[in-house]
Amino acid sequence: MLRIIFAIYQWLIAFPILLGVTITICILTSILSPLLPNTNLSYFPARAWGRLMCWLLFIRVDIKGLEHIKEGQSYVFVCNHQNVYDIFVVYGWMPLFFKWLMKKELRRLPFVGKASEAAGHIFVDRSNPRAAQKSLEIAQQRLQNGVSLVVFPEGTRTSDGSIGKFKRGAFQIASELNLPIVPMTLNGAYERLRKGSYIVEPGLIELIIHAPITWEASDEAAQRAMMQQSREVIQQSSRRLPGWFSSRASR
Repeated sequence: MLRIIFAIYQWLIAFPILLGVTITICILTSILSPLLPNTNLSYFPARAWGRLMCWLLFIRVDIKGLEHIKEGQSYVFVCNHQNVYDIFVVYGWMPLFFKWLMKKELRRLPFVGKASEAAGHIFVDRSNPRAAQKSLEIAQQRLQNGVSLVVFPEGTRTSDGSIGKFKRGAFQIASELNLPIVPMTLNGAYERLRKGSYIVEPGLIELIIHAPITWEASDEAAQRAMMQQSREVIQQSSRRLPGWFSSRASR
């Protein structure tokens, strides 16, 4: 019964509000970001959007490990990818300026693509080595003075909640720019919205920021070692977080 009531609330109240908010936020970001790049004002719309996406669907967020982050230092954050709520949580609760590394196909999304371009997020074409090199040059220009990069190194969201293989792109960028890698573990997002489902399950999402890992070498072997180490750190703190409906069903 609770699931049915919440589904009605989600489709008739929460989703229409969030759709209107998303369009408004994209428009504000497209206007403010070019005028006031990397300022609290230009980041405010996206941060408010991320939090509203959670609050209106009764999702609580717990962020840990902020003490590992130093003001003014740029990082490359690598995070496991569970679903779209990963984006909402990072936008809403990460108190620093950052860019996403995004697939070039996302540039074509209505409103979102234009807003992402205006905000300075970095699009990458994995099928074109020359375009990939251009993305690296853009990253070098933008990841300075405390502006960081956030990447989902799996390349796609999980289908079953487990952590997939990592791709090397984020680690290559970090190596080339000599930026520390910061692993982040997201727990609970998969349970909040499972792949193939259209019903959000209220509950907790946990974001754990681990200690930065610095580079001792910059060759391909070092990148692969860093990739493996980061995945192991994320895997070790990974756990399932049941929500409202599943916890009641198990009683």
